[in-house]
Amino acid sequence: MTITRAFAGLAAATALALFAAPAVASAATVSQETAATAWGPYDSAGHRARAAGSLTVSGEDHADLPVAAKARVTGKVHDRTKDASCGWVVFRITYRTADGNLPFKQRGIRNCTYGTPKSFTFTDKNVYEIETKVCSEAKAAKPSLNCVYGGTWKVVYLSK
Repeated sequence: MTITRAFAGLAAATALALFAAPAVASAATVSQETAATAWGPYDSAGHRARAAGSLTVSGEDHADLPVAAKARVTGKVHDRTKDASCGWVVFRITYRTADGNLPFKQRGIRNCTYGTPKSFTFTDKNVYEIETKVCSEAKAAKPSLNCVYGGTWKVVYLSK
């Protein structure tokens, strides 16, 4: 009876090792750079501004908290008004800090030239999520609180 239990235990341990090891190994792997993914076009209220572009992520690590080691966002923002207003595309980037927290920062790109799109590119590290919003408002050094806090953010990237 004890020999049968020993063989049953050994068989169970072997099966667990065979099936669990690849799953653990694949969970800890880091993916290579992915192909560029298009985002947008997103319009502001009244279609007074528009933004679109692409996103490339590399080094997605799913071992602990899923983040991309590097995310590169490129795109263009269009001002579709002939008056003194400007088109804004605002990004909210949530990233992981060394202690595991998930704060966010914002980047805003402004274009005040009707008919001429403005190109932009930026890269961030340890990215968990990227969201965007497009606004059209008066020329200023940064987007207004109404632009940043009003309306809905569109998810461009979410690490899974």
